[in-house]
Amino acid sequence: MKIGFIGLGNVGGKLSGSLLRNGVDLYVHDLDADLVAAKVAAGATAGGSPAQMMRDCDAVITCLPSPAASAAVVEQMLPEVGAGKTWIEMSTTDANEIKRLGALVQGAGGAAVDCPVSGGCHRADTGNISIYAGCDRDTFEKVLPILTHMGRRILHVGDLGNASILKVMTNYLATANLLTICEALTVMKAQGMDLGMTYEAMAMSSGNSFVHETESQLILSGSRDVNFTMDLIQKDIGLFQKLADDSGVPLEISPLIIEMMTDGQKRYGERAQSDRMIERLEEATGLEILAEGFPQELVDDEPEERGYEVRPKRLAK
Repeated sequence: MKIGFIGLGNVGGKLSGSLLRNGVDLYVHDLDADLVAAKVAAGATAGGSPAQMMRDCDAVITCLPSPAASAAVVEQMLPEVGAGKTWIEMSTTDANEIKRLGALVQGAGGAAVDCPVSGGCHRADTGNISIYAGCDRDTFEKVLPILTHMGRRILHVGDLGNASILKVMTNYLATANLLTICEALTVMKAQGMDLGMTYEAMAMSSGNSFVHETESQLILSGSRDVNFTMDLIQKDIGLFQKLADDSGVPLEISPLIIEMMTDGQKRYGERAQSDRMIERLEEATGLEILAEGFPQELVDDEPEERGYEVRPKRLAK
């Protein structure tokens, strides 16, 4: 299969790199010509326009920063969609928008899948990230071989749009966890605890999490560069709040998280790294939340292996 990939930023650049590393016939496009040139140097083919890529490829993957960007690309590709063509959306986007765009693709005779990823840029770089796939089963079977080159664990989540709903939930949880970790580390510092020891205490406890094992290290090293910016956080938690509003669920924590992230953006910039939220507490207390021996960047040390489908153990009948 010829695969197109549109959007070569922090996540898309790494996912497309996994396809190249595994010998996929890959065509690439991005508004940044330098990103395209780098992928071409690594063995990809410059895809030209989105329309040309849909014309030339069996499936086109999009990994873009906003629902508006995805909509603009799909509109360009749509005249070239037909039987045998598949659009795979790997952006974190609005579920209603993916359903709308997917219906247009399906109406033109093609297939559509929403496939957001979860697990951090360091795992996207090694093909060990997790992937949700929302589509009918036949389409899932068709795209699964492609997905297993980019991710370790692949979960078919049912209808188109379901994956996007689940993804914004996971990003909401990750953001809430980040903010509580910032508070926990600061209180422990104020209590005189050694923060290296505190990290290990948290990691072996009931309060442990993926966010702690990864982002706490970047906070404590002083790097605060998780390769994920506050504007993207705001997009994702805003989408989660919209799901709650649409369902009439009266959330209390979510609006506070949005307010806190908005304050972080005002202080450090719209596109500041999300882990810089610790600096709000450092400024408020005069404490330095730092410890020796932690890395400046995250590296996935798990060996790469071909991905596989995860089968839910408790799926409702």
